[in-house]
Amino acid sequence: MEHCPLCPRHCNARRTPEGGNGFCGLGSTLRLARIAPHYWEEPPISGVRGTGALFFSGCTLRCAYCQNGDISHRNLGRDFTPAQLAEHMRRLVDMGVHTMSFITATPFVEGILEALDLYHPPVPLVWNTSGYETVETLRRLEGVMDIYLPDLKHFSSRMGQLCAKAPDYFEVASASITEMVRQVGAPQYDEDGIMRRGVLIRHLILPGLTGESIALLDWVHDHLPGIPVSLMRQYVPLNGVDIPGLTRTITPREYRRVRDHMRALELPGYEQEAASASEDFVPLFGQDESYV
Repeated sequence: MEHCPLCPRHCNARRTPEGGNGFCGLGSTLRLARIAPHYWEEPPISGVRGTGALFFSGCTLRCAYCQNGDISHRNLGRDFTPAQLAEHMRRLVDMGVHTMSFITATPFVEGILEALDLYHPPVPLVWNTSGYETVETLRRLEGVMDIYLPDLKHFSSRMGQLCAKAPDYFEVASASITEMVRQVGAPQYDEDGIMRRGVLIRHLILPGLTGESIALLDWVHDHLPGIPVSLMRQYVPLNGVDIPGLTRTITPREYRRVRDHMRALELPGYEQEAASASEDFVPLFGQDESYV
């Protein structure tokens, strides 16, 4: 790929099997840090048998506080061909997963589509994303992905720049999530409560920034009626984050303020337990046991 067009960075990188010179630093070869059942997503994604989690290396956003910094910032992982990825998806289906999740996979759209031509899992496909996507790339996934699981992280350009060098984060993410909703709509569930189709938005509350959280919830309420929000309180200052104010977990009072606002808006969705704010929930990446 001579001029990569896949993400909103628009760095037009040259990406070859040997490597790349763009923001993500990734080449064109599929690279994954973990392929295994994952049980800690929202209940309609993981169910009791887990989602088939395909953790792709790299990220187009690279938040300073990312809990998966080894893969998002340092591109830890192993290379795979589309045929090998297809075989791993088959193994996950044989293990009984409810869904198949493509996690931070934007730089690898071409290879993923090739793998899905070889084997299309008979379970809902989930695009698990930072929300920092182009509408053009999402339209390549229309009719392929059944579920979109985007983050909605920052409201102000100041926080987008400070945390991810993306002052346009909200402008880009709000447009991309609107496109996701156009494609698949509000969630639809099977008889066991597993999502078959639809959009579920995630929002991670950050310490000292409840005003940002409230503004984002207001936007969802006003623009995306019927779309649920998963309100996450799992923030832990990892990856050596040194941004003032972000070197602690959120307080119970901060969580209650945002949760109560979400309830007042009568937004559908999910709330997270306090115990989730722990490094114990960070998966093992890049080791032999990380791959089924």
